[in-house]
Amino acid sequence: MVEIVKYAATGRRKTASARVTIMPGTGAVKVNKRAFNDYFPSESDRIRVLMPLSITNNLNKFDIIAQVNGGGLPGQADAIKLGLSRALAKCDEDMRGVLKKAKLLSRDPRMKERKKPGQKGARKKFQWVKR
Repeated sequence: MVEIVKYAATGRRKTASARVTIMPGTGAVKVNKRAFNDYFPSESDRIRVLMPLSITNNLNKFDIIAQVNGGGLPGQADAIKLGLSRALAKCDEDMRGVLKKAKLLSRDPRMKERKKPGQKGARKKFQWVKR
């Protein structure tokens, strides 16, 4: 019996969280059990997700299964990108240097700023009235 080797990693961005599993294959991508092109209609999001594979020249060498929740589509795309980068680094240590140089292994720490009391939003104030 031949055992298929799988590598899994987690990626996060804003409020989106993704669990990414990669295994040797033909380049099929499934996101939340849906086809890749159906889940991400925007070409820019699809390019962003596949960036780690294109940088490491592995575009059609791995099958990718991603479970993602929270956030919007661009945040989810970045979460999958980070999870995919981490999984590739686990798979082959030689790829780690290439991914690190392209800044694909660092999490983007920017989050939405909280709304403050006595204000309309995080930064916006209520209109000031002199009289």
